[in-house]
Parts: sequence; structure tokens; C-alpha cells
Amino acid sequence: MSEQINVLVAFATPQKQKIIELSVDSESTISEIIAKSGIDKYFLDFDFTKPKVGVFNRTAKLTDTCRDGDRIEIYRPLIADPKAARLRRAEKAVAEGRADKVTGGRVNQVRKKD
Repeated sequence: MSEQINVLVAFATPQKQKIIELSVDSESTISEIIAKSGIDKYFLDFDFTKPKVGVFNRTAKLTDTCRDGDRIEIYRPLIADPKAARLRRAEKAVAEGRADKVTGGRVNQVRKKD
């Protein structure tokens, strides 16, 4: 017989978030814990069968087990490639004159002396 541990299961959308605390068997996998939490009842539009997960912001596998006090985080898929988004922001800054075209750094502004 294995011992019981307390864990949190967390998921958020831009509109709402839910954190569920539950007591589970210490041998339970992350996948089993997510299923037992019932978090899928709060977010009907998300598929919780094979999500990307982490424990305290460190990537984890659905087959991993947890320790007492762990927080399982369920991650949503990215809607934009982070590198492409950063490139677009940089190009916009250059076009607006906020960034140097060669170095990419901020444009030096000459200060007026009073």
C-alpha cells in the first residue's frame, strides 16, 4: 500500500484559471492525476488527453509520478512561434525608427541642454 500525497493541478486560459488540490496515491502518474482532478469539466474546449505538462515550470512526462506538494501545470499550445513574433517586433521597431538598423539597439537621442 502506498502513501497519499497532496498535489495541485493548474490550467489557465486568457479568460479564467483553475487550480484543483487533491490527494492521490504516491504512485499515480501525472496523466492519472489530471484525469482524477476533473479539470476537464471546467474547460470543455481543451483536449486533456495528451497535453504538454510540467511540474513547477519544469517540463514533465505524463508517465512521471509526483511528490507531495507538487503543482502540475497543463500547458496550452502556442498560438504563435516566439521567434517569429520577436522578429516582427524588431522589424516594426526599425521601421518606426525606435531601433538602429545595423545593431538593432535603441536609437541614440540627442538631449537638448537647457
